[in-house]
Amino acid sequence: MSTKDEVREFLVSRRANVTPQQAGIPDFGGERRVPGLRREEVAMLAGVSPDYYTRLERGNIRGASESVLEAIARALQLNDAEREYLFDLARTAPAAAARIRKPPAQSVRTSVQRVLDNMTVPAVVHNAHQDLVAANLMGRALYAPHFDTDSTPNIARFIFLDRRAQDFYVDWPQARRTVAAIVRLEAGRDPLNKELTALIGELSTRSPQFRQDWAGHNVHEHRTGVKSFRHPEVGPVTVAFDVFAMPGEAGLQIVTYSPPPNTDSADKFALLASWAATRESEREAGRVSDVGLVSRPVTGATHPVTND
Repeated sequence: MSTKDEVREFLVSRRANVTPQQAGIPDFGGERRVPGLRREEVAMLAGVSPDYYTRLERGNIRGASESVLEAIARALQLNDAEREYLFDLARTAPAAAARIRKPPAQSVRTSVQRVLDNMTVPAVVHNAHQDLVAANLMGRALYAPHFDTDSTPNIARFIFLDRRAQDFYVDWPQARRTVAAIVRLEAGRDPLNKELTALIGELSTRSPQFRQDWAGHNVHEHRTGVKSFRHPEVGPVTVAFDVFAMPGEAGLQIVTYSPPPNTDSADKFALLASWAATRESEREAGRVSDVGLVSRPVTGATHPVTND
């Protein structure tokens, strides 16, 4: 999809989410062809002419000033992630072909891996494509099903294409929607990212659930929150997660997971640590396979979902 098409569909979808009542303007009745605000109502709220806003909504966002974009974001009541996405679309529209992009990172520096290994909580590192490029022992244990693959572990592929995801994520529909929204945000930041475009194309082809979630045009940025997993070894766990950007490593983020103290999930984490340590010792002794507990991509059985 071109940037112009994405601008159009994003603005139309956000406009449909705001009612006149929410915007604080009178509704004079009459049948509305689409839910939410009319174009002229958004233009009035943003302080621009209806013709100008119509041009923007048709995808002609090139040259829009920061003040205009801010006004439209306020009129459409965009959250922080949606506002950032709108600005990214405007930023990448002009002369995008001239941009030079570094290839996506597939590993971390040795010093970063040492930091991960010295953490006592699970920690993973992912790039903009949702590839799991690094983890500590507890991180690999927590995400063991994701690492059980013959290619680079990828959160989005696991959630949409692996049947085990429906058991692993307690709220699988929410996990799906969140990942689709994160991928859309990353696509807005870098629309020429061939790897990300290929991932979107693969998921769109193979997963009707992804097509459904992608059509919502939602965007999301992970920062902090709570997740619930149904781990195959220790059972249900609920953990807080925190996301840390890595300056100097564009697109890489460290995500840590910690359970509240004195909870059942904290007890489960102690069991998970014991299980991970035992498996690691056995692996080093050569008695079991290294599936799920090594820092490199591992070879193992996959469980694809056939959605076609």
